Amino acid sequence: MAFAPAATKTATNTATLMSATDDNCEDRRAFVSKSVTAGAAASLATMGSAVNPAPAEAAASKLWSRVAIPFEDTVYDIDFDSPTHGYLVGARGSFAETNDGGKTWEPRSFSNLDAEEEITYRFQVVSFEGGEGWVLGKPTLLLHTKDAGKSWERIPLSPKLPGEPTSVLALGPSKAEMTTSSGAVYITENAGRNWKAQVQETIDATLNRISSSGVSGASYFSGSIINQHRDADGAYIAVSSRGNFFLTWEPGQDFWIPHNRGTPRRIQNMGFVNGDIHKGLWMTLNGGKLLINSQDVDLSKDAFDFAEADIKTGGYGLTDVGYRTDNEVWAVGGSNTMYVSFDGGKKFSFDKSANDIPGNLYNVKFFKDYGNMGWALGSNGLLLRYTGSA
Repeated sequence: MAFAPAATKTATNTATLMSATDDNCEDRRAFVSKSVTAGAAASLATMGSAVNPAPAEAAASKLWSRVAIPFEDTVYDIDFDSPTHGYLVGARGSFAETNDGGKTWEPRSFSNLDAEEEITYRFQVVSFEGGEGWVLGKPTLLLHTKDAGKSWERIPLSPKLPGEPTSVLALGPSKAEMTTSSGAVYITENAGRNWKAQVQETIDATLNRISSSGVSGASYFSGSIINQHRDADGAYIAVSSRGNFFLTWEPGQDFWIPHNRGTPRRIQNMGFVNGDIHKGLWMTLNGGKLLINSQDVDLSKDAFDFAEADIKTGGYGLTDVGYRTDNEVWAVGGSNTMYVSFDGGKKFSFDKSANDIPGNLYNVKFFKDYGNMGWALGSNGLLLRYTGSA
C-alpha cells in the first residue's frame, strides 16, 4: 500500500508497541547457549557444513583475536560512541556494554523490560551518536537513550507502519533515521514522537506501478527487501528477498530504483565500496562469489559492470564485506570463513583467525572515527577483534 508524506501522520502517531511473551523462556542472565535462529540458519543453508575448509593459501594470515562476551547467542550488531564505550546486541535479549574499547564486556538489561519479556526479543541493531542511542529488536521493539545507556525509554510505533522496522541510525540529539522491510525511510527530530516519511511509496507499489521497467523478477513484486546498507550521505542499497534484483535510493528521490543483478546467481548481500556510493558497489552471490564495481555508479542505469574478485571460498557463502581502507578489504561468511584483500578487492587470501571455531560469521565492521578498530560478529557468541598482527 502506498504511503506519502501527507499520509504519514497516521503511521507515525504513537500506538501500543507490540511485544512477544513466552512463559517457558529461560532466564537470559544464565547465559545458556542456544542454536542460531531459524531465519539466520535458512539464509546460510547453502554455505556448507560446520567443518571449515582448508586454507586457500599456504601462508594464511591470522589478523583477528576472539573476545570473551557474557552470552553464547548470535551476535547481531555492535556500535561505539567513543573509543572506549560501546554496546553489543544479539539473540534472546542479549545486551552487553564495554568501557575499555571492547577488551571486556559486561551483561546489561533494560530496566523497562522484565527478564521474561527481555529474553523474547532478538536485538538486531544498535546505534549511538554523542551519547544518544537506539536499539531495534524483533518482534518490533524500539528503545532510546539520551544518557549513554544509563536509562532507556520504549518508543511506540504504529501497527500500520509499512513493513517491519529493519534498521535505525542515530544522527544526533533527538534525531534518527529508520527503515522498514517495505522500503520506507523515516526521520525523527523529536526522539521518536513523530516520524516523517522520506519515500513516496512502498517498493512493491513502485515496481507494480511501473511494471518493473524491464528488471528481471521485479514484475508483480509483493515481497520485501533484505540487507539494506546505507552510505555516509544517506543513500541506500537493498536486495529483494528472493535475491533476484536489487534497488537503490538517494535522499531527495521519490521512489526506489530497481536494477538487474546481471548474473543468474542469487544475490546474498550488497553494499557500498568503503561505505561510499561514489566509490562503487560490491555484491556477494550464492556459491561464494564476490563481484565489485569500483567506480562512481550511475544509479539511473538498470545494470552495472561488476568484476569478479579472485577469492577461493570452496563454495562457502559470503555474508558480509567490510572495507578497512580503500585497499584492505575483508569478506566473512559461512563456517566462520574470513578472507582479506590488500589490493582493493581484486585478489583475496584466506585468514585462519576463526578457522577452528564452529559457527558462522554474519557481520564485519570497522570504526574509522575510533582508530579504525574492527569487529567481526557471528553465531554462538562469537566476537572477533581486529589486531592486525600476523
